[in-house]
Amino acid sequence: MSQTSTAPRTQEAPSSADGGSPLGNGLKQRHLSMIALGGVIGAGLFVGSGAGVAAAGPSIVIAYAASGLLVMFVMRMLGEMSAANPASGSFSVHADRAIGPWAGFTAGWMFWTLLCVGVAIEAIGAAHIMTGWFPGTPSWMWVLAFMALFCGTNLAAVSNFGEFEFWFAALKIGAIALFLGLGVLAVLGLLPGTSSPGAANLLHDGGFLPNGMDGLLVGLLASVVAYGGLETVTIAAAESQDPVRGVARAVKTTMWRIAIVYVGSMLVIVTLLPWNDPAVTEQGPYAAALNHLGIPAAGEIMNVVILIALLSAMNANIYGSSRMAYSLVSRGQGPKALGKVSGRVPRRAVLASCGFGFVTVLLSYWYPDTLFAWLLNMVGGVILVVWGFIAVSQFVLRRRLEREAPDKLVVKMWGFPYLTWVALAGVAGVLVLMVLDQDTRVQVAFTAGLTVALAVTGYVMQRRAAATR
Repeated sequence: MSQTSTAPRTQEAPSSADGGSPLGNGLKQRHLSMIALGGVIGAGLFVGSGAGVAAAGPSIVIAYAASGLLVMFVMRMLGEMSAANPASGSFSVHADRAIGPWAGFTAGWMFWTLLCVGVAIEAIGAAHIMTGWFPGTPSWMWVLAFMALFCGTNLAAVSNFGEFEFWFAALKIGAIALFLGLGVLAVLGLLPGTSSPGAANLLHDGGFLPNGMDGLLVGLLASVVAYGGLETVTIAAAESQDPVRGVARAVKTTMWRIAIVYVGSMLVIVTLLPWNDPAVTEQGPYAAALNHLGIPAAGEIMNVVILIALLSAMNANIYGSSRMAYSLVSRGQGPKALGKVSGRVPRRAVLASCGFGFVTVLLSYWYPDTLFAWLLNMVGGVILVVWGFIAVSQFVLRRRLEREAPDKLVVKMWGFPYLTWVALAGVAGVLVLMVLDQDTRVQVAFTAGLTVALAVTGYVMQRRAAATR
């Protein structure tokens, strides 16, 4: 599993506040804190969770808690490695150091593809909301406007990205806090005009597990997707004024963020509403709950929150993909033309990431049932493969750090090595569930094809580089 002596040792320049990296350090601690807090709140939570509730019923709380525990382990492992060696390539750099350049190449370009496709999905979703507010306006106009806006902000100083994410995160956190506050008051019967539902919605209409284990598994798969994006904070930390402290603080607060935002929200929703209420999927669970409480214009309020979540994700994905591309290129694992840095920003990498994202948007219009569907399937299981690389890398690097630089273990994975194995088994288990589920089986096949293609390409490049040394 360890890297052979013939592997090329081209490494990304360290990122630190002392100017050792060509990139900037314009992200402040308040930026990182809000990115860490807001990064866990995405459009998938506000809308996509409805399908999970409809499938799992009240047991969706267990599904989100189980997948949340897996994410906590993954983030803890990633935090340990990133605090010890901050780098804009994050887990790609760690995989390079632990397993070999082929692994860093595979994990990095897979994640880059995932983020760029994500930019397209988010741009299309945001444009759909805008055309609802402004009937008669073309969807492409809004897509172009949003792509231009966030491409522009990411071409400028990194502090611009940080400021956008700071305010986006603040608005999302405020919306979730208000929702949870109203929901808890309603559950307790303390909200004027409401009476406490007690445990009726949790135990009636088929009970806590109305669709059996099959429904719970569908809910589990839906919840895993909703957690994607947390990794960006470890990428952003490399351009902060204090990368080690930033990563450590972000990772250490992951547990309560997941518990409150995801598990807490799901518990409030399934306690307030019958799980089989059609509004849960038609309006989205959050809008349905607010309508149930008689909040005026609940649907439009949620549209505003969802738009903010989509724009935040677009901004973060353009940033994350450009830094991942830059990191790969700096290690000789991508086109050299993308490695140029000007104004301490990898502007060519930003343009390439935005360009791929915009092409993906066009594919969604031109070939929605062929090429775009193929892309969506291809990235369907990418995050699980990345988590697998993180677990293996942490296992290898932890042993190395304990021998060579124990002082760098500022953040430690709990229960090492046992919980590392548990996390790896959890990732494998979710992939097996995806294979068994008819709706997600094709995603595993496409993701496996992408993984093999990149791994073979990366291995060939590694061998050629070794041969020329």
